[in-house]
Amino acid sequence: MTRCGGWLMACLLAAALPAVRGNDANIVELAVTVGKSLILDTPADLRRVAVANGDLAEALAVNPREVLINGKAPGETSVILWQQDGARTLYNLTVRQSTTRIEAVQGQLNRGLPGQDVSLDFENDTVFLRGTVKDLSSAERAAGMAATLGKVVNLLRVEVPAAEPQILLHVRFADVDRTATSSFGFNLLSTGGKTLGQITTGQFGAATPSLSGNAVQFSLSDALNVFLFRPDLNLGALIEALEAKNLMQTLAEPNILAMNGKTASFVSGGEFPFPVVQGGATSGAVTIQFREYGVRITFLPVVTPRGTIRLQVAPEVSSLDYSNALQFEGFTIPALATRKVQTQVELQSGQSFVIAGLLDNTITDSLNKIPGIGDIPLLGKLFQSRTRTRTNSELMILVTPELVRPIPAGAALPAIHEDEKYMPGTAATAPRTPGPAVTGPVPRPPARKDIPLEEMLEMERQKAAQTPVQASPSAGAAAGGAH
Repeated sequence: MTRCGGWLMACLLAAALPAVRGNDANIVELAVTVGKSLILDTPADLRRVAVANGDLAEALAVNPREVLINGKAPGETSVILWQQDGARTLYNLTVRQSTTRIEAVQGQLNRGLPGQDVSLDFENDTVFLRGTVKDLSSAERAAGMAATLGKVVNLLRVEVPAAEPQILLHVRFADVDRTATSSFGFNLLSTGGKTLGQITTGQFGAATPSLSGNAVQFSLSDALNVFLFRPDLNLGALIEALEAKNLMQTLAEPNILAMNGKTASFVSGGEFPFPVVQGGATSGAVTIQFREYGVRITFLPVVTPRGTIRLQVAPEVSSLDYSNALQFEGFTIPALATRKVQTQVELQSGQSFVIAGLLDNTITDSLNKIPGIGDIPLLGKLFQSRTRTRTNSELMILVTPELVRPIPAGAALPAIHEDEKYMPGTAATAPRTPGPAVTGPVPRPPARKDIPLEEMLEMERQKAAQTPVQASPSAGAAAGGAH
């Protein structure tokens, strides 16, 4: 102890360690599969066995000269054996993944994605997925299968998809509004002597008699339909007997084109100014907003895996309604009479559906009479006035979706029939940008059969971000400024 001095601890450690025999540079390489074992034999009895990473493998001494190595998880580690004579042996142990699981997953990929080239490599607890699939759903399915082995690095490529289908929607609106009005009224007027008198129910305009000296004068605000006057009897009669029929028909046939999964809309009509009273700091100020009216349709087509077309359709027909108009500071602001439907249907290309039965039947009957005398049979009819209005409106919408393709280059384009020719000297065709014959060939982007999965996902995100903003069907842009 005294002889070692300050090196006491080093001396003790040196005495405790066995002498090294053999060359550690001669490292033995071993390999075992997960779930399997191997046996190491030694020429001398063992004193100790150690494994660097017990999570990957375990070493068990079967007898003094045999060690059992069991593979637990894929990876690399070291195994050291110490013998009784002081020699030690170092092994580099590689624990390989069982090919049975890899082959099983590869078989599932081949069966789940027939006709698609998908393969996997398993290294260091990581799965590298390679190959080409036809769409994003196939890529997601392959990644889900490979994830059963461990962490997945997805190196798949996706075939460039075909052009999105385009849907043409043929829509026919038929709106018929019928109105029938019948009126009957009878007013009597007397100018006899110095006594003036008249009988009226007040529903229709009556005469206004006045006395000017010895002469009797009267004015008529409404002569109704029939006006009779007997000067010798000083007796006049005003008769209202009128029947009127009105017919209004609105017909529109828009053709609307939309991409699969994208919203399209059509509006045919106009806008009318609508005053809005402001609150807050500008309380009492009036701004003008414009409200749309007319024929509108909004639809969202989706092509299903069955090849059918699923439609979300929202047609609407609106018109100005002056019978419910609002008077504001001397201006007449009409109301809106609106009929609209929102529904979902599924059709084959070229099939049609009809939205009908949108009927509105209204009868308005107004009766005025003089109490008592107006109830006398027959004679009482002269002291009554009646107005009856019948309104019948019917809306029918016919919708036909159809899968279409663009008109080929060089094919004849549809044209509008012109009854009259343009003035002489004008251009025969509209101006346009010169074609490739003048500007030279247009460089085309390289056609690729497949692209990386990440690029395809980015394209899908960009398509989703291009959804158009829907405007409210009843609210237009506001025009600033006080009224």
